[in-house]
Amino acid sequence: MKILIKTGRVIDPLNNIDRQMDILIENGLITEVKASIKIVVDKEINAKNLWIVPGLIDVHVHLREPGFEHKETIETGSLSAVKGGFTTICCMPNTKPVIDTAKMVEYINNKADEKQIVNLKVIGSITKKQEGQELSDIEEMHKAGICAISEDGKTVMDIELFEKAMIIAKELNLPIMSHCEDHAIVGKGAMHEGIVAEELGIESIPSLVEDRIISRDVDLARKVGVKLHICHVSTKGGVELARKAKQRNQSVTAEVCPHHFTLTDEEVKAWGTDAKMNPPLRSKEDIEAIIEGLKDGTIDIIATDHAPHTDEEKNVEFSEAPFGIVGLETAWSICMTELLEKGVLSPMQLIEKMSVNPAKLIGADEPRLSVGEKANITIINPNESYRINKDEFVSKSKNTPFHGKEVKGSVIYTIVNGEIKYCYKKAVPKIQ
Repeated sequence: MKILIKTGRVIDPLNNIDRQMDILIENGLITEVKASIKIVVDKEINAKNLWIVPGLIDVHVHLREPGFEHKETIETGSLSAVKGGFTTICCMPNTKPVIDTAKMVEYINNKADEKQIVNLKVIGSITKKQEGQELSDIEEMHKAGICAISEDGKTVMDIELFEKAMIIAKELNLPIMSHCEDHAIVGKGAMHEGIVAEELGIESIPSLVEDRIISRDVDLARKVGVKLHICHVSTKGGVELARKAKQRNQSVTAEVCPHHFTLTDEEVKAWGTDAKMNPPLRSKEDIEAIIEGLKDGTIDIIATDHAPHTDEEKNVEFSEAPFGIVGLETAWSICMTELLEKGVLSPMQLIEKMSVNPAKLIGADEPRLSVGEKANITIINPNESYRINKDEFVSKSKNTPFHGKEVKGSVIYTIVNGEIKYCYKKAVPKIQ
């Protein structure tokens, strides 16, 4: 199939291109990138006043299958991803059973291949059943195609065991994606430690819970020489620890989620359990530090930590509700509204954090809009304003504190390996 994208603003960080161009796609590959292309094609996309960017990549997604299909499936999560402009996503291992064997990795890959919706990469669990007692067979999972290892939602508290995992990861050139939470002091904490938690009478999670483990993991990774990725940084201290590691030229990357640079713990008053996530929404001071970290490059990656839960699961007492919100379908518009519109990042910088840097982390093909490259492309309308409506989500779950928020920037097309997988306002396949 031939697809011609006409007169769009091509923004391509790796090629240092930001200008109006045409792109021709044939048989899944980019075959021409020129100021003007005139050819008969199967599909022509008028991209006037639109942005054409390398496909977005999310390195932190929970697809829930197998074991929790009532929350999300590989299919619904993948459809949610392409609606959000993502051409590649990485699924976390906290399924049931846990993704801790080559067999489980192959199961996920086969399911994704059957659907052929999005490029799906698998992250393997560091320990068996995520119990923190015995290492998974990381070498066999690597042979089966994992892109990283993580304890996802948990911390490997046994330092010797974690060091062994790091040594193996270094040998295999796999990054370690670290959820930083000190189990010894978190207790039954459910939201950020501060005035709001006191007012609501909710047990809290101090910043120290995160900062202490970031410090530990950075030091351990420095000793071993492994690539360390710090997931969902939420604290001022965490940003500073990542910054100091980078100043030492250590191989450390850091991610942040849209909710952590947008919302404070005050939102718990309005949104209740839909504002409950781990790490929790924190203070204005933490947001300011995260924004500065995005500006100066301390924070390399923006990821969603897409964590679907049903209304029934969330509609309980705050302390009993599961942590997490959905994010695949709101990430781009939140980032454009909060980062581009406010001058925090340039379009080129945002695309680096949502496409180029994530690809580097997981060892994916470099996302270039160049001749010969796979056509993984996101087309965006930067000018459209709308209100986020959770009832229009493709995800099975609707748990979001962004419902009703006025945002700017819509995903118009998502092209995965040369095939249009999402088209704005076109009917989305119904899932049985």
